[in-house]
Amino acid sequence: MKDIYLSTQTTIIITLVVGVFFITLGYINLKKISDNKSHIIGDRNESIFSLTTSLSASALGAWILFGPASAATWGGIGAVIGYAIGTAAPMLFLLNFGPKIRREFPYGVSLTEFVKRRFGTRILKIILILILFYLTIFLIAEVTAIAFLLNLISKTPLWVTSGLTLIICLLYILRGGFKLSIITDKYQFIIILSIILFSIFLILGNLEINSYELIKKNSAKLLSKNYIPNYTAGLTFFIAVAATNLFHQGNWQRVFAAKNNFILKKSLIYSSIISFFVVLWMGYIGLISFSLDPKIKPDLALFEIILSNDNFLIIVLILILALALTLSTIDTLINAVSSLIIIDGKEINKFLSGRDIKGKSNKLILLLCVIVFIFASKGYSILYLFLFADLLCCAAVVTIFYGFFKKKINTRLSLISIILGLSSGLLFFPSQNFQSSLLVGNIMSVDYFSPIISSNLLFISFFVALIVPLGIITTYSLRNSLR
Repeated sequence: MKDIYLSTQTTIIITLVVGVFFITLGYINLKKISDNKSHIIGDRNESIFSLTTSLSASALGAWILFGPASAATWGGIGAVIGYAIGTAAPMLFLLNFGPKIRREFPYGVSLTEFVKRRFGTRILKIILILILFYLTIFLIAEVTAIAFLLNLISKTPLWVTSGLTLIICLLYILRGGFKLSIITDKYQFIIILSIILFSIFLILGNLEINSYELIKKNSAKLLSKNYIPNYTAGLTFFIAVAATNLFHQGNWQRVFAAKNNFILKKSLIYSSIISFFVVLWMGYIGLISFSLDPKIKPDLALFEIILSNDNFLIIVLILILALALTLSTIDTLINAVSSLIIIDGKEINKFLSGRDIKGKSNKLILLLCVIVFIFASKGYSILYLFLFADLLCCAAVVTIFYGFFKKKINTRLSLISIILGLSSGLLFFPSQNFQSSLLVGNIMSVDYFSPIISSNLLFISFFVALIVPLGIITTYSLRNSLR
């Protein structure tokens, strides 16, 4: 790849123009917010179009430019399909959970309300901390992704992009809240979908042979049913992405914002289909890119192929796509964190209560953005950040959502299952080189473990984090049924 595609000045100008465009759109459409609930979920009157576009835009962050294509280069078609299904699955799960929780909490605003009533304050605090940590990691990863991209195409320093992106988003989301996020998501979704559709014609049209034949000819193992990573990577990404997004407060805000359950279900179906095919395509690009050049860096698989023509218009479109993806996601994340502070902040600290809770929330959001800015400026691995946050939520997903149906799961059992699931998963969670983990290679030598375990640490960590709580809860349920 070339060292520089655009000048730093040009990149910053385009970023500012896109930012001002969305800020202006937001303020033109901004309505007065009457209370905190309106700030969190709007007027509960969202249509199929507004809900579908918002669910899709907020789900498809800048991570899709790196994650799926990167996973494809080592995990094959299985990783791509797993990633795509994992992205779409939470929407389908919410088809079941969403309407039921809406009936139980007709004036609800978050999943944490259900957790508090069902499991009590102790479990609420654990889940709240996990969700806030996950949302923060997600925010860091998104800002890192856009900073990394702008540095890739123009050598713009990471800190410049990180700060600029956060400032643009804060200028409209802190004032406008959820409703403003919904409004800007509509426009961001149209931009995102248009450019992605353009990329399909651009990439497939420039190949000398059929894309599938190209992959089969040069990288047959990535399509082979005998290539083990096709299965382990696919299952890993499915478990990780599906489990984590069930805890995404941004999704639950949209569940409660729907005008009725019919609109909610339709929107969830449409957004799951859109998300599946978009992520599938972005991963497929990775397969094509790897087949053209197996020496590419995994994180750059998409850009190696789409920027190869050095076309100014295409580079600008990619930049606009990345900014639309980033802004649509980080305004959702910031609003989600803000809403949790307003709703449940008092459970963490009594200071986070009272009439001025929204003002206190905004101050904490500003502090959080400073932390995000510092971490994003360091340029840590985007995929690794996501995977670590995913593991934390994965350890709690069975307990919380299985407990939705099984009323006999008490607070003590829930606490034990979540803690053991989390600690078990962390023992196998790989280091950044994916060659060792806390248990494998540190506490114990790699020689004590089967190559199947040592070469699939990521999959094992997620599998263990998921299966341990399930085993504990199932054993408890069977013992009770036999009494």
